[in-house]
Amino acid sequence: MHDVAPVINLPRRDRGLALAFASAVIALLATFAAVGSTIPLFNIYRAEEGFTNADISLTVVAYSAATLSTLLFLGRLSNHVGRRPLAIAGLGLLVLACLLLLSVHAIGILVAGRLLMGLGAGLGSSTLTAYIVDAAPTRPAWLASVASSQTVMLGLAVGAIASGALVQFGPWPRDLIYLVVICLLLLSVALVAVSPETVGPTPGGWRSLRPSVRLPVRGRHLVPVAAAVFLATWATGAFYQAFVPALVEDQLHTSNSLVLGLVFAAYMGPSALGAPLGGRFSPATAQRLGMVSFLVGWIGIITAVATGTLMLFIAATVVAGASQGIAISAATRGLLYGSTLSDRAPIFAVVYLLSYSGATVPSLVSARLSGIFSVPHISLGYGGLALVATLFTVLAARNPQIHAVKG
Repeated sequence: MHDVAPVINLPRRDRGLALAFASAVIALLATFAAVGSTIPLFNIYRAEEGFTNADISLTVVAYSAATLSTLLFLGRLSNHVGRRPLAIAGLGLLVLACLLLLSVHAIGILVAGRLLMGLGAGLGSSTLTAYIVDAAPTRPAWLASVASSQTVMLGLAVGAIASGALVQFGPWPRDLIYLVVICLLLLSVALVAVSPETVGPTPGGWRSLRPSVRLPVRGRHLVPVAAAVFLATWATGAFYQAFVPALVEDQLHTSNSLVLGLVFAAYMGPSALGAPLGGRFSPATAQRLGMVSFLVGWIGIITAVATGTLMLFIAATVVAGASQGIAISAATRGLLYGSTLSDRAPIFAVVYLLSYSGATVPSLVSARLSGIFSVPHISLGYGGLALVATLFTVLAARNPQIHAVKG
């Protein structure tokens, strides 16, 4: 009888995990669709409220800093209280953020809304990604790393495109997208609430709130290259949030909100297409290929800005976006190799700490420099960062140690 019981319960368990996987993916998509929904509105806020490029860059810093703080203090908590409670809490914070952003008439309100989004995204980044890996099917082998790393990019793309379309063609251009996102977030709450939990309550929740960055021993040699990949790619994502709205309007000569949403999505969306391509190679090879083609994309971006060519800018953005998908998913796959259930939330906390550090620090520096240098000059700095990260990745990328002892 001991051997028969698991077989009897297996279909029900599989159905439960399938629901959990789908719910976690939808919730992570909704989380970052909410984050991406603000981007096409930045030019409206600039025009109607007088916000500057430095102001907009400050909102990116507030968002990224809030996410970093949440990951640092709460990144391991779901190992002790379960995935679902923290996932629902993160979605609730995003609902509050959208409600606040329904009335943006001062930069402080926009900063506060983006800060709340950062708190919600921080909880979602570590908790929902770990939930996805917990519940993912074992085949294909790359599905867990691709779904956990690329749903973020896909959500940002969906949010930006939907927002651009509604701002350009729908009623209530400053409000409708937030109402739509609120509905999607509430649907996600319902789906997570009816899904099975993958982690039971365990002691140590309060101790987990102490800031700690921990990786299994087998993955620590992969961190320097992974940091270079996350730093360069997420810094570029922050650049697209903070400066591309002004760049598209001032240098590429269009104020169409849908075009702005499509340009942002052209960087985030192809990331999900590039990720499965990287699964055909070892993590080290995929990171090298991804970063080299990412640098090619950046060369095209800088050329397009210099010549004022919108179509070249979009094409180069697509190349950079697909390339970051290859590199990011490969870096994530290497860090996840051989991970246990309790490893996953801390691993994803480290992944997103590195990623949001890449978004925060360059944004903070560029915000200070935006009053001195033009946006095209600032883009050269981001291109230089891509060059350094690519050279380091080509020289130093390594594969996971198959026989390493866990730590």
